[in-house]
Formats: sequence, C-alpha cells, structure tokens
Amino acid sequence: MTPPSLPDLEYPFDSLPAHGQAIAVAPGVRWVRMRLPFALDHINLWLLDDGDAITVVDCGFARDETREAWNTVLAADGRPLRRIVVTHHHPDHIGLATWLAARDDAAIHMTQGEFLAAQAVWHQLPGYSATDMVEQFRCHGLDEMRREALATRGNAYRIGAPQVPGCHERMFDGDELRIGAHTWRVIVGFGHAPEHASLYCAELGVLIAGDMLLPRISTNVSVYAATPHGDPLGWFINSLREFCTLPDDTLVLPSHGKPFKGIRARVDQLVEHHRERCEVLMAACHTPKSAAALLPTLFPRELDTHQVMFAMGEAIAHLNHLEKTGALSRQTDEHGSIRFTPCQQ
Repeated sequence: MTPPSLPDLEYPFDSLPAHGQAIAVAPGVRWVRMRLPFALDHINLWLLDDGDAITVVDCGFARDETREAWNTVLAADGRPLRRIVVTHHHPDHIGLATWLAARDDAAIHMTQGEFLAAQAVWHQLPGYSATDMVEQFRCHGLDEMRREALATRGNAYRIGAPQVPGCHERMFDGDELRIGAHTWRVIVGFGHAPEHASLYCAELGVLIAGDMLLPRISTNVSVYAATPHGDPLGWFINSLREFCTLPDDTLVLPSHGKPFKGIRARVDQLVEHHRERCEVLMAACHTPKSAAALLPTLFPRELDTHQVMFAMGEAIAHLNHLEKTGALSRQTDEHGSIRFTPCQQ
C-alpha cells in the first residue's frame, strides 16, 4: 500500500545503478539494482568489501537476466564470494542464494526462522502451502473465481526460488558479523517475515534494512495460514519502533526504492499510515464484514492475481490486529466463514 503522504526524507543519491553495475554508497559498500517481473519492478542488493573477498546481502529473483547481471558484477570485481547474507525467505531475496553460493563455496547466513520458512513454502508444508492459503482466503470471503486463479498458479514460490539452501550459518538478533574492516550488528524484525534480519554498522552509520523500512511504500504484512490468529501488524509496528534507537542521520539502504536518511520521520509516517488504515476498516465494519469484502476499502484499484494474494494477507493482518486490540470481534459460522464486527462497548 502506498501511504497518502510522504515524510521529508533526504535522498543522498540522485542516480540509480544501471542493471548489472554497482555504485559506492559508503566505504566498502556498493549498491546493485536488479529487475523484478512484478509491478514492484526492482530490488536493491548490496556488496560489502570483505578483505580479499566479497560478502553479498540478498540475491535477487531467479531469472536468466539476473544471473547474467550477477556474472557481470562479480567479474568486474574479480574477488570470490566469502558469504551471502539473506535478509529473509521471500524469493526476490533468497532466489539465487544457492546458485551464488555454489560459485565459490560461500557460506549462507540467515536466521533460523527464515531458513525454516523457506523450506516450508518451497516444500508446501501444512500451513504454508498454496492449498492452505486458498482455504484461508475462502474462510475470509474470497470468491471462487479469484480462489481458482490462485490455486491454478500452484507453488509460485519455486519460480523465483528454484532452489533454497539446504544448510545455513544461523544468525541471532544482536550477533555481530565482522565483514572486512567493519562490524555489522544483526537486527531481527518481525511482521513482514518470521525473523527478518537487517544489518547495522555503527562505524559507517549505515543500516541495510531489507524490506523492514522502505522509503515510498509500506512493506506487505500478511497472515500465514499456519498462524491464522497471529498479529503480524502489531509485531511489525513494534519492530519499526526499535529502529528509532538508531541515530536519525543513519543512511538506510532499503531493498526497494532509493537509499535515504530520516529513520524517525519514516517510522512515524508508517505507524500513522497503519493507524489510518485500521480506522478506515473500523468505519467499514459497522455491519459484519469479511476480509475479501474489505479489499476495495484498503485497495481501491484493480488487483491482479499476484496482488490479490498480498492484499488478502494484509487485510487479514489489519483485522487480526484490531481483534487483538479489542476493537473488533470475530464471528465464524458453521461453514468456517469469518466476519468481523465492532466489539460491544
């Protein structure tokens, strides 16, 4: 979702790196931008100088043109890959991790939550399968035609991530990675993914934020069928506020959009955006409503099948959050159909 107004952020870089090229954004930190086959048409990836080698943060969506771009970038540098840090399990981030690691037998670093989530989605385990997702959406009111479109896609995750790592170096919140001349602290955040890892270097004043903190759009926050009553929106907002403990002049390197400064302004704006979305939903639930019935309220535009998946997950997340805070109550009928209505005062 795009917020209705944007905070005053500072964008230090006017130009974007060309596809297959890298530009410096801080000492020993380079920015690579690669294309995605979605409305969100790019992802930012990061190269960190690691002495006589390179560390890569995130890997891109598995496409031939992305592999070619990586070959160009790595050939231009000439050093081998020492390690790959995967911020989270979504295919635009983990998609080429196994392929990249095989070049130089590089280690893959990620949190255990993300490693296991990748396995669960890739192998279509209970609670993470397309079948369970479609059934969850049925319970939340999605019509048969759109459910069928989602079911027909099958396991779309494997398109962007044809392989997922079979092993990993586990990262914990607060861990410190020594990469070349600098130390990067792992900051684990929740809501967008199970245990999303951002990296912060105090010496450089740089935060590699992944998808947790984006400058111009709000990160998708969805409910998995495995945790149908979860509150990922609440977890996400709490994680955002943790970023406010960092210096406000920190250079934020997001996975989408341009690098920026102004953490507190952006966090405040995102928290307000989700508060306003909850307020709109409350107003719409004067009679019992399903998540699907509320899609036009949250997303007043035509949605393709890919976008419907994210939109349904996000609508359920906001409704679950309002239920957790005591503003809405859940009604479930004998067919498992779920509606939300304001709690009696």
